[in-house]
Amino acid sequence: MPDKLTGPVAAEIEHRLQSALAPERLAVIDDSAKHHGHSGHDPRGESHFTVEIVSAAFAGKSRVERQRAVNAALADLLAERVHALAIKAIAPGEAG
Repeated sequence: MPDKLTGPVAAEIEHRLQSALAPERLAVIDDSAKHHGHSGHDPRGESHFTVEIVSAAFAGKSRVERQRAVNAALADLLAERVHALAIKAIAPGEAG
Protein backbone atom coordinates (compact mmCIF):
# COMPACT_ATOMS: atom_id res chain seq x y z
CA MET A 1 0.00 0.00 0.00
CA PRO A 2 1.35 3.44 -0.82
CA ASP A 3 2.67 5.52 2.06
CA LYS A 4 0.14 8.32 2.46
CA LEU A 5 -2.12 9.81 5.05
CA THR A 6 -5.66 8.48 4.99
CA GLY A 7 -8.80 9.61 6.67
CA PRO A 8 -10.83 7.55 9.11
CA VAL A 9 -13.20 6.12 6.48
CA ALA A 10 -10.33 5.01 4.23
CA ALA A 11 -8.56 3.50 7.24
CA GLU A 12 -11.73 1.61 8.21
CA ILE A 13 -12.13 0.29 4.64
CA GLU A 14 -8.53 -0.91 4.71
CA HIS A 15 -8.93 -2.56 8.11
CA ARG A 16 -12.12 -4.39 7.14
CA LEU A 17 -10.75 -5.66 3.84
CA GLN A 18 -7.51 -6.81 5.49
CA SER A 19 -9.53 -8.73 8.08
CA ALA A 20 -12.08 -10.21 5.67
CA LEU A 21 -9.96 -11.03 2.61
CA ALA A 22 -6.29 -11.13 3.72
CA PRO A 23 -5.09 -9.40 0.56
CA GLU A 24 -1.58 -9.64 -0.84
CA ARG A 25 -1.98 -6.10 -2.10
CA LEU A 26 -4.54 -3.45 -1.20
CA ALA A 27 -4.90 0.16 -2.23
CA VAL A 28 -7.75 2.31 -0.94
CA ILE A 29 -7.91 5.48 -3.03
CA ASP A 30 -10.05 8.44 -1.97
CA ASP A 31 -11.62 9.84 -5.15
CA SER A 32 -13.90 12.28 -3.33
CA ALA A 33 -12.19 15.44 -4.57
CA LYS A 34 -12.99 14.43 -8.16
CA HIS A 35 -16.70 14.50 -7.32
CA HIS A 36 -16.92 17.90 -5.62
CA GLY A 37 -20.24 19.46 -6.58
CA HIS A 38 -21.63 16.24 -8.06
CA SER A 39 -24.51 14.14 -6.79
CA GLY A 40 -23.53 12.23 -3.67
CA HIS A 41 -20.68 14.58 -2.77
CA ASP A 42 -20.31 14.77 0.98
CA PRO A 43 -18.77 18.00 2.33
CA ARG A 44 -17.08 15.91 5.06
CA GLY A 45 -15.08 14.19 2.29
CA GLU A 46 -14.36 10.47 2.02
CA SER A 47 -17.49 9.66 0.04
CA HIS A 48 -16.06 8.18 -3.18
CA PHE A 49 -13.39 5.46 -3.27
CA THR A 50 -11.57 3.06 -5.54
CA VAL A 51 -10.37 -0.21 -4.03
CA GLU A 52 -7.66 -2.19 -5.82
CA ILE A 53 -7.28 -5.56 -4.13
CA VAL A 54 -5.38 -8.76 -4.87
CA SER A 55 -6.47 -11.71 -2.75
CA ALA A 56 -6.32 -15.50 -2.93
CA ALA A 57 -9.94 -15.39 -1.74
CA PHE A 58 -10.88 -14.38 -5.29
CA ALA A 59 -9.39 -17.44 -6.99
CA GLY A 60 -12.07 -19.21 -9.02
CA LYS A 61 -14.64 -16.49 -8.29
CA SER A 62 -16.52 -14.47 -10.88
CA ARG A 63 -16.25 -10.68 -11.03
CA VAL A 64 -19.67 -10.41 -9.38
CA GLU A 65 -18.70 -12.80 -6.56
CA ARG A 66 -15.55 -10.77 -5.92
CA GLN A 67 -17.49 -7.53 -5.77
CA ARG A 68 -20.04 -9.10 -3.44
CA ALA A 69 -17.24 -10.20 -1.09
CA VAL A 70 -15.85 -6.66 -0.93
CA ASN A 71 -19.33 -5.16 -0.54
CA ALA A 72 -20.17 -7.60 2.26
CA ALA A 73 -17.09 -6.55 4.23
CA LEU A 74 -18.10 -2.90 3.87
CA ALA A 75 -21.91 -3.20 3.98
CA ASP A 76 -22.74 -0.67 6.69
CA LEU A 77 -20.17 1.85 5.41
CA LEU A 78 -21.73 1.61 1.95
CA ALA A 79 -25.21 2.10 3.41
CA GLU A 80 -24.34 4.98 5.73
CA ARG A 81 -21.17 6.79 4.67
CA VAL A 82 -19.69 5.82 1.29
CA HIS A 83 -21.61 7.04 -1.76
CA ALA A 84 -19.57 5.30 -4.47
CA LEU A 85 -17.07 2.45 -4.56
CA ALA A 86 -15.17 1.29 -7.64
CA ILE A 87 -13.70 -2.19 -7.18
CA LYS A 88 -10.76 -3.75 -9.01
CA ALA A 89 -10.51 -7.23 -7.50
CA ILE A 90 -8.18 -9.93 -8.81
CA ALA A 91 -6.62 -13.16 -7.63
CA PRO A 92 -2.83 -13.49 -7.41
CA GLY A 93 -1.27 -14.20 -10.79
CA GLU A 94 -4.09 -12.65 -12.80
CA ALA A 95 -3.37 -9.71 -15.06
CA GLY A 96 -4.61 -6.51 -13.47
